[in-house]
Amino acid sequence: MAVFVITPPNPPHLNSLNMLPSKPHQSNTLHFFQSLHSHQLSRRKSQEISVLNNNSIDATKFNSDICQHCLKGDLEEALKQLNYLQQLEITVDEETYISVLKLCEWKRAASEGAQVYSLVSKSITRFGIKIGNALLSMFVRVGNLIDAWYVFGKMEERDIFSWNVLVGGYAKGGFFDEALNMYHRMLWIGLKPDVYTFPCVLRTCGAIPDLIRGKEVHAHVFRYGYESDIDVNNALITMYVKCGSTSSARLLFDTMTRRDRISWNAIISGYFENGLFFEGLKLFFMMRDYSVDPDLMTMTSVISACEIIANEKLGRELHGYVLRTESGTEVSVHNSLIQMYSSVGNWEEAEKVFSRMEFKDVVSWTAMISCYESNGLPDKAIETFKQMEVDGLNPDEITIACVLTSCASLGLLEMGIKLHELAKKEKLISYIIVANSLIAMYSKCKCIDKALEVFHQIPHKSIISWTSIIVGLRINNRSFESLFFFRQMRVNVEPNSVTLISVLSACARIGALMRGKEIHAYSLRSGSTFDGFLPNAILDMYVRCGRMRPAWNQFNSHKKDIASYNILLTGYAQRGKGSVAVRLYDSMINSDLKPDEITFISLLCACSRSGMVNEGLEYFDIMQKIYHITPNLKHYACAVDLLGRAGLLNDAHEFIRKMPVNPDAAIWGALLNACRVHRQVELGEYAAQKIFEIDTKSFGYYILLCNLYADSGRWDDMANLRKLMREKGLIVDPGCSWVEVKGKVHAFLSGDEFHPQIIEINSVLEGFYEKMKNMGYTESDFKDGTESSKADIFCGHSERLAVVFGLISTVPGMPIWVTKNLYMCKSCHNTIKFISKIVRREISVRDTENFHHFKDGACSCGDEGYWGKT
Repeated sequence: MAVFVITPPNPPHLNSLNMLPSKPHQSNTLHFFQSLHSHQLSRRKSQEISVLNNNSIDATKFNSDICQHCLKGDLEEALKQLNYLQQLEITVDEETYISVLKLCEWKRAASEGAQVYSLVSKSITRFGIKIGNALLSMFVRVGNLIDAWYVFGKMEERDIFSWNVLVGGYAKGGFFDEALNMYHRMLWIGLKPDVYTFPCVLRTCGAIPDLIRGKEVHAHVFRYGYESDIDVNNALITMYVKCGSTSSARLLFDTMTRRDRISWNAIISGYFENGLFFEGLKLFFMMRDYSVDPDLMTMTSVISACEIIANEKLGRELHGYVLRTESGTEVSVHNSLIQMYSSVGNWEEAEKVFSRMEFKDVVSWTAMISCYESNGLPDKAIETFKQMEVDGLNPDEITIACVLTSCASLGLLEMGIKLHELAKKEKLISYIIVANSLIAMYSKCKCIDKALEVFHQIPHKSIISWTSIIVGLRINNRSFESLFFFRQMRVNVEPNSVTLISVLSACARIGALMRGKEIHAYSLRSGSTFDGFLPNAILDMYVRCGRMRPAWNQFNSHKKDIASYNILLTGYAQRGKGSVAVRLYDSMINSDLKPDEITFISLLCACSRSGMVNEGLEYFDIMQKIYHITPNLKHYACAVDLLGRAGLLNDAHEFIRKMPVNPDAAIWGALLNACRVHRQVELGEYAAQKIFEIDTKSFGYYILLCNLYADSGRWDDMANLRKLMREKGLIVDPGCSWVEVKGKVHAFLSGDEFHPQIIEINSVLEGFYEKMKNMGYTESDFKDGTESSKADIFCGHSERLAVVFGLISTVPGMPIWVTKNLYMCKSCHNTIKFISKIVRREISVRDTENFHHFKDGACSCGDEGYWGKT
């Protein structure tokens, strides 16, 4: 029996009910659809809505014709006839209006529905239940909640359907508080909810999520006697799992006297959503034991769970099972299988599933592209995307993001720009995932200014957006700016461990120790200091900033893994402390940790810089015979450097000739550098020739050959090479040095004349030069003379400015720490040695290759680590 509520003569004022939609939480779709055909079959005569009474024309025929057009789905003709009746002032039946409104609802024709609403509103001011419900249902279907609310307020009577439609409309639009308020108003006026009310309200509680209100609604279910209704119970299970209360959901599921497939799907997917994958899989097998056949939703859910837990064996079994069922031809199942195989690294099987699909949608193509990209096959990802375009499918935002990632991996800037234009054309640029992928692509393709442009156009930047631009600035040697962006980020967004790792890398790059310590302290306060790679990132920061004592404290404060040992090994290798590196390696082996490729690169480098030739060759042999690690090009380069530094040039050349792989530019570069040190011009020219066949753009190899010619007195050859470099437009990054004073990082470029204290800095430097002259130094000891042009290019002398600024900005006795982006030249080395003796301070300079620790006029490198010597 229907329950009606009589409304007051005037509709309630909107503000008094406070039901206009406010800011939504998030969308939750709820469909309202009634069959137009069944409505027409049950059509009966109701009250007539007349504009003017006109008996000379048969109104019944016109009304009947409009209803026939509605049955045929011809909305345009129905509206034309309706407008014609209005012009002739012919009576329009209420049922005719309802038929047209139902068709507008079915076609989601918002503007046409509003037109019908306008015609109805001109006829009457108070709506009956039937016409009111039809208008409500239509407006809710097209998402027009404002007009739906006005219609609700103008209804003379409302039944439970009226309330259900509006509650569902608010829930569908994401206005969950309004939906629940409507539900409670319905109870307050004494209207009893029905079997359709509770699922809608419970889904709203789950969407917020609000477990307390969900439990209140559960109590109402018992109060109104719907505790045995299977649809209501299914909605309760969904509500509980959405609110994270899987125990309550399972208790309800176990006490249900009757379950359908939806019940099983709700509890299984609920376990998966809450990370309880094995519990969900147990229920899936229980479902099979109870002879309940899984449907499409079950299979996609379970296959997705196998993807997350990376259980390929179970995934294959499910693949075999699904092929024997009706779901075996469903696109969504195949899409889930592709993603599952991709997650376990079996891209070949994913490829087979994809190739056997009769029909592929955009999700299928995107899944396959993502599979290739995530399994290190960006070229195949690009190829698949091009085939997708040939097949005429438009990409979505996920597709664009995946292909952009592949472009970044391959350095395909031109294609990345085309994808950027495509994203703009398809209106996909507003998706944050696309913008973030563009930032990463432009950054890796060395177009950081374009990345910054995309970043600044994002209206609501996510933590991934901030992290992407910080990483982009770091890899483009703009670490100073990345720290500035990190400070800006902290105003709006709290960083996660990935962000902190990126910023720590920037701190390490420019020697920003105090900022790195601040991040270390922040990670301790936030409890993220043990998250993932963050402990090792902190360790790396201390090592690269030259602080080995805090590095050891960090090393001993967390669980040691192979990465921790590799970081310390690399630090000692850079300092040329081979014996310490060997002891650390032995300690790692005694800790039952298995060395990897990086371990032996660091170990070989440490032996090379310490002159430990036999030990280095022994480790190269151990790597292959004991640990079965196939040497890569970096290992071979280290071995060549090991032999070359020791003067064994013929052995180094013979080693290259016997390599089982083709040598790259770095391997020949190691030989060229050894030839420069030992002035072997003929072999050096041969090595340079091999380099320029592979790499014609790297500036450093030309400089090495220039040095070789200069050291051997072949000035004409050096002049010709310099001319060739100018013709090729080869340039090197300007010299830049960073020094941290009182927690603030100061940068100095080569020839910097813009620093506010540059006059004072130059004055102090000139004072040191005068003292050097007075103590017997020649001008060539601190100014490079004939070598000045090369030193200016390859060194830049920016560290002198940074050191002097540190001296005048700190108290006497405080150590000075400087980081620079190029090598340190001989004249800078001599100058800073002299300064350390005069001012009695420890001065540390980390250049691109070595650590230099100056104390009392001596350097830790033993005068072997500056440019022109190493």
